[in-house]
Amino acid sequence: MRKVFHFDSPSGPYVADAAVLCCFDHRISTAVRKFLKKQGIERADMIIVAGGAKTLASPRNDFEQDFILEQVRMSIRLHQTKRVLVMSHSDCATYGGLAHFNGDRDAEAEHHRVELLRARDLLTASFEHIAVEPYFVKSDGVWLVNEADHGQSHSVTDAGRKLA
Repeated sequence: MRKVFHFDSPSGPYVADAAVLCCFDHRISTAVRKFLKKQGIERADMIIVAGGAKTLASPRNDFEQDFILEQVRMSIRLHQTKRVLVMSHSDCATYGGLAHFNGDRDAEAEHHRVELLRARDLLTASFEHIAVEPYFVKSDGVWLVNEADHGQSHSVTDAGRKLA
């Protein structure tokens, strides 16, 4: 081997502030990174896959869901994770993008609200002692999903943080 880049990284064990399941879409990466920083999450076990929370809520196959559950299990076991953030985002290609909802952003947000709550429920049923927080990432910010939001014109609520 030949060293091609130098950096100093902590080599000891750590406790993760959270495990974060999100999509690999580059359009949301800056928003997610800044949001985590604003949340005080410095040591995140990132689980980054196409569709993010979709892999739990409506997986294409059993393997996909089992793989994500195992990643969360490993974060809990190896890094004592007690908090999991599950995320999905607007115009996600794994859902068919905004076009799948005929450009209706409210319909899209409602669909993601249901998906995120389903992912949250699966995680809380699978792991007793973790807090699960569902978030929807839109082009104007990160939105906390609430159970009571159903039927409102805005199906998610502002997470209370500006991402500028």
